[in-house]
Amino acid sequence: MQKLEAHEMPLHKVFSSDYDFQIPDYQRPYAWQEEQASQLLTDLQEALDRSADEPYFLGSVVLVKDGGAPKADVIDGQQRLTTLTILLSVLRDLTEDAELRGDLDRLVMEPGAKIRGLAPRPRLTLRSRDADFFEKHVQTKGAVDTLLALTEDTLRTDAQKAILRNARVLHSSLTAQTEERRLELAQMLAERTFLVVVSTPDLDSAHRIFSVMNSRGLDLSPTDIFKSQIIGDLDAEASEACATTWEDAEEMLGRDDFAELFLHLRLIFAKKRAEQELLKEFPGQVLSHYLPGRAEAFVHDVVRPYAEAYAQIKEARYESASGAEAVNAWFRRLHQIDNYDWRPAALWALRHHESDPAWLDAFLRALERLSASMFIRRVYTTPRVTRYAELLRQLDEGQGLDSPALELRDDEKADTLTLLDGDLYLVRRIRKYVLLRLDELLARGQGVTYDHPLITVEHVLPQSPNDDSQWVELFDEEQRAQWTHRLGNLVLLNRAKNSAAQNYDFAAKRAKYFTGRGGVVPFALTSQVLQHAEWTPESLKARQEELLGMLAEEWRL
Repeated sequence: MQKLEAHEMPLHKVFSSDYDFQIPDYQRPYAWQEEQASQLLTDLQEALDRSADEPYFLGSVVLVKDGGAPKADVIDGQQRLTTLTILLSVLRDLTEDAELRGDLDRLVMEPGAKIRGLAPRPRLTLRSRDADFFEKHVQTKGAVDTLLALTEDTLRTDAQKAILRNARVLHSSLTAQTEERRLELAQMLAERTFLVVVSTPDLDSAHRIFSVMNSRGLDLSPTDIFKSQIIGDLDAEASEACATTWEDAEEMLGRDDFAELFLHLRLIFAKKRAEQELLKEFPGQVLSHYLPGRAEAFVHDVVRPYAEAYAQIKEARYESASGAEAVNAWFRRLHQIDNYDWRPAALWALRHHESDPAWLDAFLRALERLSASMFIRRVYTTPRVTRYAELLRQLDEGQGLDSPALELRDDEKADTLTLLDGDLYLVRRIRKYVLLRLDELLARGQGVTYDHPLITVEHVLPQSPNDDSQWVELFDEEQRAQWTHRLGNLVLLNRAKNSAAQNYDFAAKRAKYFTGRGGVVPFALTSQVLQHAEWTPESLKARQEELLGMLAEEWRL
C-alpha cells in the first residue's frame, strides 16, 4: 500500500533542503495574475497587522515524493509556490541588510558546497519552457532589477509575462514600505506562515487527493495525467519537444475542447461505449498501444493530427484546392444536432481522408443523414453511441462508404418519415433543425448561410385563432387539429415573436409579420409562403407533400 504523508509546515521548512520542488512538464503553465499576487500579499500583511503571534495558513500542496528523497513533483500548489518564490526574491533584493538578504536567498536557492563540488540550485524548478528564465531573472540573487527592466514583448511565454507582471506589482507595493515593515513580513513568512504538505509516491493517488482537496489551484485534468505518462516515457530532448507539441495542441483547442477530444479518441480506439471514467479506461484502451516505447508516435500521430482535425470540424474550416465548402457545410449542419456523438466518426474520416474532399463530402452526407435520423427519432445515448462505435469498427476494417452502420434500415427510414409527417412543431428540439435543412434545399445554389442572432419557428395557421377571424371560416376544428403543428404550416423568422401579429388573418400576416424589413425575407421557406394568395387546407396539404418529399429525397427515406 502506498504511504501517504501530510504535515503542517512553516515556510522555512517548505523552502529547505527537505524538498527539491519540480513542476512537471505536463502541468499547466504559471498563470496567476496581478490580482491574485496582490491579494496574497494583502492577506499576509493583514495577518501581520492582526497579531504578532497568530499563524497564517496558506492552504495545501500535493506532491509525488518518494520517501526521504528531496525530489518532489508538484501536483497541486504550483501557483502558490511560484508566487511565494517571487515574493521572497523581491524582499531579498530590496533589503539593505546583508544578513537578511542571505537568509531570504537560502529560502529561494539551495546553497552550494564548494568542498563537495555542489553548485547552488533553485528550491523550485519550473517547467522546462520557463525554468531557465525563472532562475536567471527571479531566483538568482540581485536578479529582480534585471527582470523589472524587461518588456513583455521580449518574453517567450505567457507564464514569463505573468512572472514579470506579478514581480512588478509586488515590487511596487513593497518598495512603498519601510525596511522595518519588510523585515517583519519576512519574519512572518519564515516562521508563522504554514502550508499543509501532502505527499505520496504514487501519481494516481496524488491525483485523487488533489481532486478532493482542490482549493485555490488550477484543475488537473485526466489529459494532464496522460501527458505525464507520455512525457515520462521520453528522454530529455524528446520530452521537451513533445511537451511543446502537446501544449500547442491544447492551446489551439482550449482546455475544455482538448479534454473532449480525448473522449472522442477513446471511442475511436476502443470502438465501444465508455463503461468507466476516462482516467481509468484511456490508459488501457489507447495509451497501451504506445507505451512503453512509442510515446513520440502518440504525440505526433494521434494528439497533433486529431487536434488539428477537431479544430477544422468545430470551426468548419477544412481547406482544400476544391470541394472544401461542401465539406464545411456538412460540419455546420452536423453542429446543429443536439449531441456530438457523431464527432469521432468525422474525426476518423478527416484523419484518414483529409486529402480527398470528394470522399469526405460523400461520407459526411451519409453521416449527417444517419445523425439526423437518430436525432429526429430521439434515439437515446446508449444505442446512438453503440451505432457510431460499430461504424468506427467497420471503417477500420476498410468498408468505408459501404459500411452497413452508415446506412439506414427500412424501419428506421419509415419511422423518420412518420415523425417528419407528424406534429413537428411540438418536438421542440428537432423542429428548427428540420426547417433549416428544408430552407437550405429550397435555396440551393444561393449560398445560404445562417448567422442571424435569433431564429424562431412560427405558424402560418395560428395555434389559437380569434373566434371572428378568417381562419375559423377556412379551417374547421378538425382541420386545425390536423394541420396546425405540421411541417407544411411552419415558417422561419429572424425576430422575436409578436403575440398580437401571430393571429392576423393570412393577408395581414403575410404583409406585416412574415415580411422582413425593407420587404426582404431571409428564409426561402418563408418566402415560399408569401407567394400564396390564400392559405387553405388544400394549399397547406400541397405544401406538406412538397416539403416532405424534399426531405425524403435528400435523406433517401
